[in-house]
Amino acid sequence: MTAVLRIVNRVFLGLVGLVLLVLGGSVLAVGLGAPAPSWWIHDSRHDVLLSNAERTRWREDGWWWPSVIAVLAVLLLLALWWLVAVLRRRRVAEVLVDTGDGEGALLRGRALENALAQEAEQADGVDRADARLTGRRTTPEARVRLALEPHVDPGTALHDLTTGALAHARTSAGLASLPAEVRLRGVKHRAERVS
Repeated sequence: MTAVLRIVNRVFLGLVGLVLLVLGGSVLAVGLGAPAPSWWIHDSRHDVLLSNAERTRWREDGWWWPSVIAVLAVLLLLALWWLVAVLRRRRVAEVLVDTGDGEGALLRGRALENALAQEAEQADGVDRADARLTGRRTTPEARVRLALEPHVDPGTALHDLTTGALAHARTSAGLASLPAEVRLRGVKHRAERVS
């Protein structure tokens, strides 16, 4: 998920949550006998949400139901777009390799991810490595997670990854650059007995 989409997602969720909290809180407060706020659409706790007159007010107007259906359809489409944007996986399926003859070749993204992860795991002190390629097929970006053993200096592990596995992946795919986000974490281990 891109940074902009992540921010839009969080702001939208925050606004929806705030609106639902205010409306739900005011309904609960009025239902428990608190005086209704000045902006509230009903006067007391015994009012119904839609009276018969409110429900049937625009029944005879020809524009009412098409307008309601259009607004609900737009809301449904926006909700589906948002769901797809949140759930869509942003992995690169293939990387375009410049072969120098103007044609180019396609390298499977999973193959490059596996090669990057396997080479990263061979570094000293790396217990596990996982690599994902995101972005576009002409300008991929790597997301690497390393699980480090307790004795490893994180700076050294990062340097080894940058000069080793990432550099090899960049040159083998013929990329001008391969930006990477690296997340390091320590491996849990049992306490050692000191005598």
